[in-house]
This record gives sequence, structure tokens and C-alpha cells, in this order.
Amino acid sequence: MIRMVTKSKVETSKRLEKIPPYLFARLDEKKAAAIAKGVDIINMGIGDPDMPTFSPIVDTMHEAINDPKTHDYPPYTGTLEYRKAVCKWTAEKFGIQEFDPVMECVSSIGSKEAIHNIFLAYVDAGDYTLVPDPGYPVYNTGTIFAGGTPYKMPLKAENNFLPDLKAIPEDIAKKSKIMFLNYPNNPTSAIAPVEFFQEAVDFCKEHNILLCHDMAYSEITFDDYQAPSVFNAKGAEDVAIEFHSFSKSYNMTGWRAGWVLGNSAAIQALSQVKTNVDSGIFKAVQKACLTALETDQKTLDQRNSVYDARRTAIVKGLRELGAELEAPKSSMFVWAPIPKSYSSSSEFCEKLLDECGIVVSPGNAFGDAGEGYFRMAMTTDVDRVELAFTRLKEAGISF
Repeated sequence: MIRMVTKSKVETSKRLEKIPPYLFARLDEKKAAAIAKGVDIINMGIGDPDMPTFSPIVDTMHEAINDPKTHDYPPYTGTLEYRKAVCKWTAEKFGIQEFDPVMECVSSIGSKEAIHNIFLAYVDAGDYTLVPDPGYPVYNTGTIFAGGTPYKMPLKAENNFLPDLKAIPEDIAKKSKIMFLNYPNNPTSAIAPVEFFQEAVDFCKEHNILLCHDMAYSEITFDDYQAPSVFNAKGAEDVAIEFHSFSKSYNMTGWRAGWVLGNSAAIQALSQVKTNVDSGIFKAVQKACLTALETDQKTLDQRNSVYDARRTAIVKGLRELGAELEAPKSSMFVWAPIPKSYSSSSEFCEKLLDECGIVVSPGNAFGDAGEGYFRMAMTTDVDRVELAFTRLKEAGISF
């Protein structure tokens, strides 16, 4: 017997009405529908690494999960061993002073939950946040869930996809509690120099704003580029926290582990929210993460060389179709303008799915300023990338 689905008479909250459906959930639905029709889908939409987690990490997990000592509740904010390790890794990686693992560091279930929770810790009704547009959707929805109002900082090509802080109205700055930055950037793949971070630190100090830097893509870089931390800017520890994740760095998206470190008052505020909404990371996963932090640079370089080959193939394919773009220095995405013959990013991306069986992300799904662009993820083997561009040529796509 099939149960009839009935609509609930209980009204949802007003805040939920302001939240758009999550982009990648919609992409999954459209992709699934195409697959059900027998379409050979080439998926370049979501930034989910297709390469497996490095073997030593998996081996540690196997050993740890058999240890009964990992089976009880973990410390809410992460084991001390875990927090010491991530503080040490960050200091060595970026050449900065090591943070206090007790007062200036907290574990996170990936970056997403921590990004969402920082808004709950700081934002009230009437408050503003300064968020990049285009940007990771959680910056916007996290603000709305907390009752605040997001002020969009446009990321424009003519400014190297860095926000123009001087363009932020003074009255908005005075009412803002949080500024979010994200470099290497998703979705634009832009990078930020230390000089820009210094400008952001100074701006946030002047206006008493918490500077939040999302650094999920620090370990995916090309052409000898190394991404700087916000803490490479002078005085950043006074106003900033930085979000890190094992997801993209070590091919561990499904493991849900990360950390946040920086200003002690902000870390304690985030921890207060966290201890009330989750119960921490499984201890066995934390032990596996310790092994991840020991991954040598050669292993990461080998992984990045795979992305590099895909990056080269994507950029080459787009240029052959007439697109003008530079190869990104970091992240796992290529951000490109749509052909001028299309009225919107969504229209172009739907054509690619419907006529070519190719999934990419429309730029306007990341914010209004993303209109006119689309994002291709480097999560498909080179031969499939080349097949995608063969299909595009056959469909008459040109820039």
C-alpha cells in the first residue's frame, strides 16, 4: 500500500521563505533526471573530488575505528591532540605564530556548519553582513537564518574578483558585524595578495567587524603558487578567524572535518554555538585527520598535477571555442563568461545539460554578480573533458 502524501497545515518559519533551494541539490535533481533518461552525463558541476582519500588516512581510520576508545562522545570542540596538530600545521604552512589550541582553535564538521554557526554567534535582526557576490551560498543563507541582512560585495573581473572595500557605504559598514572573504575563491578561482588582506584587516578594525576568511582550497594550487593566510597580514589576529577544511585539501569531502582558528573571543563565541547544536567529530575521524596533516608535499603535488592536466584541457577547450580567459592559479574550478548570444547563465547551462549532457554551474546561482558566467569543476578525467568539448563543438557552441 502506498501512503498518500498530504501537505502539512503547519506553516514554516518566515525566514525559511527567504531561503532559496540549495543550488547543488537542484543540480543533483536535474542530473538524476537526465541519467534516468539514459543520458551519458559528464559532470563538471559540483566541486567534489573524484580521486580517493589518500591511503594512509584510510588505513588510520580502519585502525582507529576498531579502538573502543573512539566510540564514545568526542569533546565538543575537538580533542586537544587534534587542535594542537591543526595549530601546528597552520603555523608551519603559512609561517605565522602558532595559535593557542585551547582558546584560539575549534574543530568543525567540515567548513559549512562552522560558517553557518558564526552568523548565529554574531548577527541579530537589524545587523548587516558583508558577503562576496558571487560567493559560496552559505554566506548569504547563514546571514538570513540569523535574522540579518547580507550586503553583497560585487566581485568584478576588472578588480581581479576582489571586493572594492572603498565602495561599501559608511552607514552599512557601521551596521555590519561580519565580513566574509574566500581566497582562493569559489566560484571565480581568484587569488588574493597579502596586501589585500591587510586592507581588509584595517577596514574591519576601523569599523569593529569580525573578518572571516574561508580557506577551503589552500592546498590546490598551480604554477608554484602558494596561497597566503589572512594571518600573514599584520594585526589580523585582533579581528579575524580563518576556516580550514580537510575536504578538498585531502580528498575528504565525505569525512566532514575541519577547523577554525584565530581571535580568541570569536573562537569562544563560535564554540558556544557549536556545543549547543552538535556533538563534535567522531574520534576515529579526528585520528585519521592527524595522518592527513602528515601528508607530504610530494603527494599533494601529484594530486594537483591531475587537476593541472584537467585545468589545461578545460582552458584549452574554452579558448578553442573563442572564450577569453586566464588559467586559474588555484582552486578546482574554471570561471568563464557565457557566450554573448545567451541571455542568462541559467539558459546557457540548461542548454549544455539538455543538448550536450554536460553539467556545469550557472554563475547567477552564486549571486547576482555571477550573472554572465559559468563554473566548470576539474572533477572529470581529461578524456571526459575532451569529450565534453567535442560535444560543445558539435552543438555549435562558440564564444
